[in-house]
Amino acid sequence: MKQRFHRIKQAVACLLCFIFTVSATVYGETTQEKLDQASSEIDRLNREKEEKQGELSDIKNYKTGLSGELAGLNDELQQISDSLDELQQQIDEQNENISNKEAEIKKQQKKCDKQYEDMKKRIQYSYEHSQESMLSILFQAESFSDFLNRTEYVQAITEYDRNMLDEYQNTLAAIKQEKENLVAEREKLTDLQGQMQDKEDQVQTLVSDKQEKIKKAEQEITDAEAAISDYNAQIEKQQAYEEELEQQKAKEDAARLAEIRRQEEAEKAKIAQTTVKPAAGDEALLAALIECEAGGESYDGMLAVGSVVLNRVASGSFPNSVVGVIYQSGQFSPVASGRFANVLAKGAGSASVQAAKEVLGGRRTISALYFRRNTGLIEGTVIGSHVFY
Repeated sequence: MKQRFHRIKQAVACLLCFIFTVSATVYGETTQEKLDQASSEIDRLNREKEEKQGELSDIKNYKTGLSGELAGLNDELQQISDSLDELQQQIDEQNENISNKEAEIKKQQKKCDKQYEDMKKRIQYSYEHSQESMLSILFQAESFSDFLNRTEYVQAITEYDRNMLDEYQNTLAAIKQEKENLVAEREKLTDLQGQMQDKEDQVQTLVSDKQEKIKKAEQEITDAEAAISDYNAQIEKQQAYEEELEQQKAKEDAARLAEIRRQEEAEKAKIAQTTVKPAAGDEALLAALIECEAGGESYDGMLAVGSVVLNRVASGSFPNSVVGVIYQSGQFSPVASGRFANVLAKGAGSASVQAAKEVLGGRRTISALYFRRNTGLIEGTVIGSHVFY
């Protein structure tokens, strides 16, 4: 008799589901399908927004690096400029020294020329008047010692002229050598100056390149920030739309729940007492769903979500297995959006796993068959941000 009643109850529930399905087919997409689409769209927008935020962070880091490199190049340019100023000062000093040496050379050359001319005149005079003048000088001596002194005097004059000429010429040669050394040093400084100017041009090119890249990065930052702002606007719009759908779905669920409860009022206590035998894999499935629906809630909220799933398994109005309840079409948004599959693949957190174990072990903390985000429109048991009814 109980089995027959249970089959009748299931038939009524299936009929109600059929009525809702036909109604949805006639009038287009169901509210749950729209909710699933809105949730998927929000997930997609959030993923793309996170990617864009990552790009923005990378661009900012890249720009920071460029700014550091530009500062280094500007410091290098300043050092090169200082070196060029110093080199120019040294070149100017060398030019002045060379000019001074050239003036000394001219002055010394005049001395040499004058000494040479004077010496030639004395030699010429000596040759032209040598017999008379030399003899006259010598024969005018009053004694032999005076004669020797006069002879030494004549030799001294000749030797003096020769020595002075040699001295002037040696000095001239030394000055010319100093000038050559100064010219050679100036050429080295000029070559070094040319090298520094080439390096300055190269660094200036690098500076221009960095400035252009920084300008491009700044534009990319502006574009990325605009894109993120646009994502925020789209997400906000989708969330508002999702909120409207949540309210609509809550009303639909409430109406459906009222109809189901009229059928199940007699068995309400029985559902709460019905023991559900967990199958292999139920723990991982239930933990993943708890993670998706109540991962940010308290542990009581996690137990309540798990209890709703087990209550549905125990009810004749839903599939009679954990896997059937979780994958029932149009019931849980994370399943439709793909988020559930991702959590299932990597494994739920320890708290979600513990909650799933306790619920599957028989600890059902609430008798509700539904839960939604609490908007104040549905009466029920509020736990965290959810209302269970």
